[in-house]
Amino acid sequence: MPALQLQDQTSFYSGKVRDVYMIKNKWLVMIASDRISAFDVILPKPIPFKGQVLNQIAAYMLDATKDICPNWLLQTPAPNVAIGKKCDPLRVEMVVRGNLTGHAWRTYAEGKRELCGVALDDGMKENDFFSSPIITPSTKATLGHDEDISKEEIIKRKLANADDYEKIEEYSLQLFARGKEIAAKRELILVDTKYEFGKIDDEIYLMDEIHTPDSSRYFYADGFEERQIKNEKQKQLSKEFVREWLIENNFMGKEGQVVPEMTDEWISTISNRYIELYEKLIGEKFIPQQLSDEETEKRIISALKDLE
Repeated sequence: MPALQLQDQTSFYSGKVRDVYMIKNKWLVMIASDRISAFDVILPKPIPFKGQVLNQIAAYMLDATKDICPNWLLQTPAPNVAIGKKCDPLRVEMVVRGNLTGHAWRTYAEGKRELCGVALDDGMKENDFFSSPIITPSTKATLGHDEDISKEEIIKRKLANADDYEKIEEYSLQLFARGKEIAAKRELILVDTKYEFGKIDDEIYLMDEIHTPDSSRYFYADGFEERQIKNEKQKQLSKEFVREWLIENNFMGKEGQVVPEMTDEWISTISNRYIELYEKLIGEKFIPQQLSDEETEKRIISALKDLE
């Protein structure tokens, strides 16, 4: 059930993290909630200010990359609200990896030397840099789990045609390079991330969020090489620490597994980690804002009137 009832609303969708309202089949009002998901499962308790962190980082990064490719965003009328153009989505997530980390490392550690049709070199350690960034796409599932997929299979299954795929691959690598530049200025390493694209008429647009802690992984650059040499865990800012906590407590989203208890202390820790990433990445003090539903709706209505 949608929390808001907006004039000219044509549809509503509640995702793992965001609530999306379509207006006149033309604009999207995207509200970043404080929900948190891992292994494609929404965890039972919200994380304070997470939605605001995601929305403000995404807006910052979309503005910083708009010269590379057009994107959907038009306005951010409230701390956790973005309004933008409705695109016809390509049902693919473009995952770009600069380091052998996370899902790629777990695959590699099982002895596999290919991921999404991309060959992986022998002799790599966890968190090592690839010789150049690789793209390991996944399907964009409406329900259930996203699945790894190769470029060839994407085209074969008509999730994107060959020309569109080449374009979004080119955009993805350019966006990742820009993201790494921005991170490097803040003494961070953008390790991996994902991008989603859609089309308006025949033009490709970048959609959704980019370079946030939900869609990306960051390492601290300071001490990275030393930690690699000593085979120590890298100090990171991302949602991976939540996944690691779940794995340690025997939860990976599989049937029969139970989400471990989320204590108030643990929820506060997660919230603080999100805020830490915001302040480190953006270089500004995070100012928490808690608007009422009435004030949020008022700002949305005013912003939509400006678009008419």
